[in-house]
Amino acid sequence: MSTANKKSNIRKSIFDMVSVGVVDKPINQFYDIVSTVALILNLAVAILSTFDQYRSYKDIFILIESITMAIFAIDYVLRLISAKYAYPMESELGAIRSYVFSFFGLVDLLSFLPYYLPVVFPAGAVAFRMIRVVRILRLFRVNAYYDSINVIRDVILAKKQQLFSSIFIILVLMMGSSLCMYSLEHEAQPDVFENAFSGLWWATSTLLTVGYGDIYPITTAGKAFGIIIAFLGVGMVAIPTGIISAGFVEQYGKIKRVGEYAREEDVNFININLVEGDILIGKKISEITLPKKSSIAFVIRGRKTVMPNEDVVLDKGDNIVISADDKDNEYKLQLREIEMLAKHRWVGQMLKDIDISRQTHVVMIKRGDNVYKPSSKFILKEGDKILVYSSIKNMKDDYGELYNYESDENHNDVE
Repeated sequence: MSTANKKSNIRKSIFDMVSVGVVDKPINQFYDIVSTVALILNLAVAILSTFDQYRSYKDIFILIESITMAIFAIDYVLRLISAKYAYPMESELGAIRSYVFSFFGLVDLLSFLPYYLPVVFPAGAVAFRMIRVVRILRLFRVNAYYDSINVIRDVILAKKQQLFSSIFIILVLMMGSSLCMYSLEHEAQPDVFENAFSGLWWATSTLLTVGYGDIYPITTAGKAFGIIIAFLGVGMVAIPTGIISAGFVEQYGKIKRVGEYAREEDVNFININLVEGDILIGKKISEITLPKKSSIAFVIRGRKTVMPNEDVVLDKGDNIVISADDKDNEYKLQLREIEMLAKHRWVGQMLKDIDISRQTHVVMIKRGDNVYKPSSKFILKEGDKILVYSSIKNMKDDYGELYNYESDENHNDVE
């Protein structure tokens, strides 16, 4: 392998390691754990250091903060090195620039940079300490593990135009209300409504239904206007709330429809559990040959879902989920489970003697907690469940014969 390929593989491994949720290798899992623990410890120290009773732990807090800040700095450097894989359509410099000026790039930089800036600029230590509050936004990386929480982001992005419109209306009302209240109350309360900004503060607390009570009108006209603004405030706050609520309903509706559409596309999934001795154990995904139109969708490893990258090595206990697209296949398969009730005429017969179409086949038989492979001399008993399949093209004829019972009362025997 050439030096260039080795460097490329190293950078790809670094990208997989710093990417949240990529857990196909132990080191990637370890990195996710370390990053999350470092963030939680850093935020815990930032909060606990404000309590007087914990002042005695100041040295420990300083040590933890220095270690976690170093971890944040290393994480930023690793993301710069692997930026090309995060932005594959960009050039090397373009990928780095895209990451540096992205939301998470700025958050990652401001998480640790203000900690080291006082070394160079001691006079700005207080301002830099305030900027370090940005590190709390790193929690959004942890949020990437939870798809249900990410729905909030999707809803806000989908409804951003409507939300901006409602916020713009609120701002216009706030400005108009502040100027009107200043005109009505300035002469009666020159110390309270001394300028337009004082009216703006009152309008904000009233329109947003906060109502601190530190500024309020005392004139009759001012009180009447305040009542109108209070009613408008309830309606204005309801607008973005209604938009977000409707967005949630719409988003979950989309998720449901996607699931329904996926079932309609005739994509079949097979789950294979690797046990001791399976020939796939120890092989890479790239070394496995599957039939045409089938592929490994994902690998379930313990409680983790591993995406099937070509370098993923299969291990004992893995569950391989294989997808097969047969929508162009003329002969689609229809699976059906039939339970043998007391009056079913197959009860007590061997499989070779039951009157079943040649186009229909018995796949397996479940008896209690046991599963049996079908054999010609297998005798069916009451309570057995038979799994059969038939080509959809011939399904009407096959199941017509399959369900051809001696009397109508036996029709209830089929599930």
